[in-house]
Amino acid sequence: MKGALKLGRISGIKIEVHWTFTLLLLWVAFIEIRQGSDFYRVLLNEALIVVLFVCVVLHELGHALTAKKFGVKTKNILLLPIGGVATLEKMPEKPLHELLVALAGPAVNVLIAILLVLVVPIRSYFNFDSIVLEEMLFEPTFQNFLFYLFIANVMLVIFNLIPAFPMDGGRVLRALLSFKLGRVEATNIAASIGQFLAFVFFILGLFFNPFLILISFFIFFGAYGENQMVKQGALLEGHLAKEATLTNITKLRPDNTLQEVIDILLAGTEKDFVVIENDRIIGVLTQKDILKNTKTPSVLVDDIMQRKFQTVDVSMEIMKVLQMISREKNNFFPVVENGQLIGAIDSTNISEFILLKTSSR
Repeated sequence: MKGALKLGRISGIKIEVHWTFTLLLLWVAFIEIRQGSDFYRVLLNEALIVVLFVCVVLHELGHALTAKKFGVKTKNILLLPIGGVATLEKMPEKPLHELLVALAGPAVNVLIAILLVLVVPIRSYFNFDSIVLEEMLFEPTFQNFLFYLFIANVMLVIFNLIPAFPMDGGRVLRALLSFKLGRVEATNIAASIGQFLAFVFFILGLFFNPFLILISFFIFFGAYGENQMVKQGALLEGHLAKEATLTNITKLRPDNTLQEVIDILLAGTEKDFVVIENDRIIGVLTQKDILKNTKTPSVLVDDIMQRKFQTVDVSMEIMKVLQMISREKNNFFPVVENGQLIGAIDSTNISEFILLKTSSR
């Protein structure tokens, strides 16, 4: 995501924080100053937010490292004002594996809460009446800081286990339903519940806390996207790349000029091209490369093409091609059979293939 600052790597997983996270810190400081808090209380709350988000990173690492045990890699963990997001290449398809991955995050927060109970006299806080407790908690002490951190981790567990897909609780629900109903139907039910709860959060946000409106959008569109992806995966199951391959493609030579390519682009619908020499693929030229160099139409394809590229074998499953497109952030791949070029595949043609398959059902 644009505007993300890289903090480092843990077990090969990039840890990033989005610039909008600073807005949360500014908002918390503004609220405290508005309420008349002194410098130390503002500092305490800012530190609490930072440490809490360290707990969020550990929560996401719980998901990521458990998924790693089942052969699923994690691209990165991104911190946002609404929480953290671990970008797994895919969710484990076996219900038991998904259940364990989904529970691993909240389990980390449970462990942190238990450790805090060992060092903070939690029970003593509940032995006072509400007025005394409020006055006591207002004091910017280290013990109060740890108590707030304990409460925050407990709230993280409760909030994340709400059965609102794509949150952890929704994934737990889907995993449990998948044992009996299958992944597609289980996802549909979990996503529907998630979208309903998103609507509830939206209404509550209008009357109580605008922050809930932001969360409602995250849940609604996350549930919708996951549901569509699973349906798409079921539709494409068993279908191979050769079924969605563009075979009528223009093959460029390295000595073609950019002007010649522009003429081909304007005369048809092709936007990306394969470059060959002596019947061997030596590069690809994408629309992005063309647009970058339109001011120099005399430049040769050899000078602007991408020499680093991946090919797709005709026997590769289409779902794996889609994962490849997502992973490589590339939309166009030459398709080969026994090492020989037979065409190309891109997300547009895959979408058309999906549309035709959906219509034929």
